[in-house]
Amino acid sequence: MRARSIWGWGFEDKLPDEAARRALGEQVAAMLGLASLDSLPAPRALPTAADLRVPEPRVAVPEELAAFATADLVARARHTYGKSYPDLVRGFRGDFSPAPDFVTTPRNEDEVAAILRWCEAERVAAIPFGGGTSVVGGVEAIAGHGQRGAVSIDMGAMDRVLEIDLTSRAARIQAGALGPSLEKQLAVHGLSLRHYPQSFEFSTLGGWIATRAGGHFATLYTHIDDLVESVRMVTPRGVFASRRLPSSGAGPSPDRLVLGSEGILGVVTEAWMRVVPRPKWRASASVFFDDFFAGANAARAIAQSGLYPANCRWLDAREALLNGVPSEGGAVLLLGFESADHPLDASIARAIALATESGGRCPSGAKLRHDDGRTSQGSQGSQGSQSAARGGDASSETWRRAFLDAPYLQSALVSLGVIADTFETACTWDRFEALHAAVTRAVNGAFARVSGGKGSLTCRFTHVYPDGPAPYFTFVASSREADPLAAWAEIKRAASDALAESGATITHHHAVGRTHRPWYDRERPELFAEALRGVKRALDPAAILNPGVLIDTVETGDFAHDP
Repeated sequence: MRARSIWGWGFEDKLPDEAARRALGEQVAAMLGLASLDSLPAPRALPTAADLRVPEPRVAVPEELAAFATADLVARARHTYGKSYPDLVRGFRGDFSPAPDFVTTPRNEDEVAAILRWCEAERVAAIPFGGGTSVVGGVEAIAGHGQRGAVSIDMGAMDRVLEIDLTSRAARIQAGALGPSLEKQLAVHGLSLRHYPQSFEFSTLGGWIATRAGGHFATLYTHIDDLVESVRMVTPRGVFASRRLPSSGAGPSPDRLVLGSEGILGVVTEAWMRVVPRPKWRASASVFFDDFFAGANAARAIAQSGLYPANCRWLDAREALLNGVPSEGGAVLLLGFESADHPLDASIARAIALATESGGRCPSGAKLRHDDGRTSQGSQGSQGSQSAARGGDASSETWRRAFLDAPYLQSALVSLGVIADTFETACTWDRFEALHAAVTRAVNGAFARVSGGKGSLTCRFTHVYPDGPAPYFTFVASSREADPLAAWAEIKRAASDALAESGATITHHHAVGRTHRPWYDRERPELFAEALRGVKRALDPAAILNPGVLIDTVETGDFAHDP
């Protein structure tokens, strides 16, 4: 099996070597307007297992959990952090001081329950762990008030598709299944979940459910919420299981209590998921815009049309350049449709028409594909045969590759001392232009304070709805600070404040974790926070599960609550 990086993203053998990182540094220096690569730190050697600094365990592996637990140093290091920018920096430095005391890998629900019983009895925090791809501090093994240590609960051993209901098009899947494994098991039956977050290769179904992950579809079925039919979760007070139903109006939804709970109420163990036949027909196109907001208006028109494209991603000029996506020097709207049932000629043609009515250009027209490898040119455009021979729209294919490789580049930039991160949100269409201006102003102000103005901010839409978009921002900056984490925090704080003041959400699909807590507290109704504390009290009275996520806890008697 390929080795996973202990500190960085993904597989060790995919992290760029020194020469590639130096070349990347040259590109970043040019993008930031720096005189040369000499303005950035020289690429530092990537850390190895010998560089890890992991503290001694505070609690030992108990006999009753020994069959599926380990205090191995490397295992503890791998379960210390997620993959946020601060996580990468600390991992690159070899600082794994918040490591869990030991790591458990339960093989069934009984073993999950045994872990929770032991943690409750011994006053030890229990941290559910899926693929470890959190970018908001959601899996860090931090003990709560009065707790003696922390244990990581890695769900990777529970990774099977257990049952298929072909009639209802649903599958019962264990929560520890990674994206590729899940899809491989479903493919045997000609099915797919078709949920592909950027972390797809290294994240799990349970993690998607716990964080309300955003996935493949840019419209309609945008979140994992839309694909959950029922769910099981082991809590310190027993199994929480909802009924399989296509829909129900019977009071508040039990599924909604689990979705987005981020491991504070229980450990998701399995779910019935809505699946679909694998698509046979695909259609894609790229539409170019000279005017920034004209592209946004085109995305709005398509989102409100009822066409529901699988892909409707709008990239500003810098975002396109950063990802090597052909854009004719301006913004680009990437459109895509998929179907297992019918050709898509009419859908893509209408989407292109709406985009061109908003001022876009689609010189190559639509690219139509069938799963037998056939490609053809749609009715619009004059350069079809050459593009069709490539098997699809060139801009969309370039974007897809860049999208999946981006986390590797972020890890590489950490070794250069460059600050690189993203943040995302959602707002109503009437607020987007003001939001974009406010975010740009705030982040540029932070660049001026921490990097002498040497920074770059880009924007794209990851998802669009009839009532608003989900803008996704990427920032890259050099740092005048001795510690880039301080500079990162300044930029992150400025951006998050701008989102809150503009009436947008602190996160559309990255979750809350610990990083977004201050702004989440401002966003949620206080009565909802009180209700959430009540649920926590009912399901996790000793407050052992993921302390500090979603709500703060202090020990008073046998329950922890917000002070």
